[in-house]
Amino acid sequence: MKTNLLLISALIVLFSSCSVEIEKDSPEKWKEEIVETERNFSAMVGEKGIPEAFIYFAAEDAVLMRNNKLVIGREALVAYLENQTVKVKDEKLSWEPDFVDVSSSGDLGYSYGQFTYLYTDSTGSTVENKGVFHTVWKRQEDGSWRFVWD
Repeated sequence: MKTNLLLISALIVLFSSCSVEIEKDSPEKWKEEIVETERNFSAMVGEKGIPEAFIYFAAEDAVLMRNNKLVIGREALVAYLENQTVKVKDEKLSWEPDFVDVSSSGDLGYSYGQFTYLYTDSTGSTVENKGVFHTVWKRQEDGSWRFVWD
């Protein structure tokens, strides 16, 4: 009887620890990590500007599509952002994901939602552009999320 009780206790502890581990590394947790990364990304844009934030959150193999052209790789992204010919004043970009999903392995995810881009044009008028963003996220070796498509 004592042996059965010890065996049952050991099994309960074993299964309890397994279920905690599953909850710890679950798709819901990974989705929340991506939402938090999106929030940090958007906040950094507000604090340090679009170029610095996009470069920081880009994976080495990131791809941007701008004006129907692809900017492939982080180095190309840096050059693209540094060499933009049109500079605007009072530039503000903000967004919030409406939906996030993640692979069952927790290494890829995607998000989409609404963005707002405001700036002051050459006449001093405020221009507002609204649209939809779609970002693909890839978990890096250090556990952080970086975008591979925007």
